[in-house]
Amino acid sequence: MSLPVPQTLRAADLEALAVGLCLLGSGGAGDPHPFSSVLRSQLGDAELVLHSPAELAGASVVPVGMVGATSVFTEKLPHGGEFGTAVAATGRWTGASPDAVMAIETAGLNGITALVAALHLELPYVDADLAGRGLPRLDQMTWAAARLPLTPCALAFPGGHTLLIDRASPTDVERTIRAALAGTGGWAALALAPGPAASLEETACVGTLGRALALGRAHGSLRMMAGAAEVAEGLGGEVLGEGRVLDVLRHGSDGGLHAESSVTVLDRRGAVLRIETENEFLMVLVDGQPRATVPDLICVLDRRTNRPLAVDALRRGDEVFVLVLPAPAWWLAPDHLDPVSPSAFAIDCPPILLGGRP
Repeated sequence: MSLPVPQTLRAADLEALAVGLCLLGSGGAGDPHPFSSVLRSQLGDAELVLHSPAELAGASVVPVGMVGATSVFTEKLPHGGEFGTAVAATGRWTGASPDAVMAIETAGLNGITALVAALHLELPYVDADLAGRGLPRLDQMTWAAARLPLTPCALAFPGGHTLLIDRASPTDVERTIRAALAGTGGWAALALAPGPAASLEETACVGTLGRALALGRAHGSLRMMAGAAEVAEGLGGEVLGEGRVLDVLRHGSDGGLHAESSVTVLDRRGAVLRIETENEFLMVLVDGQPRATVPDLICVLDRRTNRPLAVDALRRGDEVFVLVLPAPAWWLAPDHLDPVSPSAFAIDCPPILLGGRP
């Protein structure tokens, strides 16, 4: 069986990629645009190959990403060596060096940081990740859902120190990292222990960066002031409503990492949409009836520019489209769905997915 021709990424693709990563972020996961300039300068006139797991079947792959408050990341930029430091720490502990790099989450900011890490480490990039969309917690990653360990893992902080965690459950990894971030600057580079590329088809979301690039290109081909139906068709989704934001009610947060809010949108046909959010958009109700939930991708776009909007950027008076795009296929298996279902976010509602899947 012949392998598919690998995709490549050039500097000219980065704007489309950033838009696609925002869509996969479902209103969260951080803004990829500020860090895109770092990737653009590193790429120059070269190209980065997006390898499939099958192409590197004998390789070990290290998942990397940024954890913490994404708003702090843009204020306290990295010096460039944090990912190398984190990867080296897992290597010292395990005695294994990775052959390639993948993302923990190909959405928002982390869709870019893993690419920067691959260039910095001079290792191939594997187009697979442990989320397939924006997710707020490490214990929701695909490895955790597949009952694989997240340890040993290492954090490299912007202050220069390193923390290694071993023999901890995914829930304890999440709690330990959040506690450490509270007193160390708000963000850190994370590297998990390398895993076999050959197993990623079963344990990870494959092709997510390619999906982000395709979404961004489809978005870029939309005409200005396109209607909601045209936008949804171009992106492969469905319209939930279009109208004006009437209210944004902030419910508070747990230290700034998981903020909650409810957004009310008056549809131009008179229906009332309520969007429940945490870091990402989680559920849409239309006239009190649930219409869409995680793990599908709920996206809110500016009605005038078609640009995807983040949860924390929504304001009263915004004119918006509300769309839903299909969830990554990995999460739709019955034994995978629970960690990303509404109940995982304390929402008492069964998953409502496009086309009634699964």
